[in-house]
Amino acid sequence: MRAQLGERAALAELLARWRIPVWIYVRRMLDADRADDVTQEIWLAVVRGLPRLRDPDRFAPWLFTIARRSIIDRLRGEYAQAEKASGFGDMVVEDPAEAMVDRAALVSVLSALPVLEREILVLFYLEDLPVEECAYICQIPAGTVKSRLNRARRLLREHLEEKGYRP
Repeated sequence: MRAQLGERAALAELLARWRIPVWIYVRRMLDADRADDVTQEIWLAVVRGLPRLRDPDRFAPWLFTIARRSIIDRLRGEYAQAEKASGFGDMVVEDPAEAMVDRAALVSVLSALPVLEREILVLFYLEDLPVEECAYICQIPAGTVKSRLNRARRLLREHLEEKGYRP
């Protein structure tokens, strides 16, 4: 609330508290260079939108919703550029978030998952958000979150088995 009222110290506290979790979330969806750029865009959107936040207790889901939209906007833009450059409108472009580094098998497998499934795994398991907040952030029903989690776990298991990891 203090940050909404324009108190700079309160805004600095918000940034200090949420800077790393937001960057990690974005980094898990994009490579490091793009994560830095997108994270800056997110914080600009937060500063601009903070006065319109109706329920300060819902700051975390609101913040991650902004982050998700920024990631999607970046990916859409890159997909559109790749499509334009290739000259093939129907060609499927590989997922650009494959450049995960320093994270052994799990992260390489995670980056190979489709974006929607990867996003749900990241939000639910790595950001420790409950199903309801994942649903709010992704703007989908809780049942869809559960079904995506189920599919994501199955895909993750299959990819790990392909790499020789057995449960």
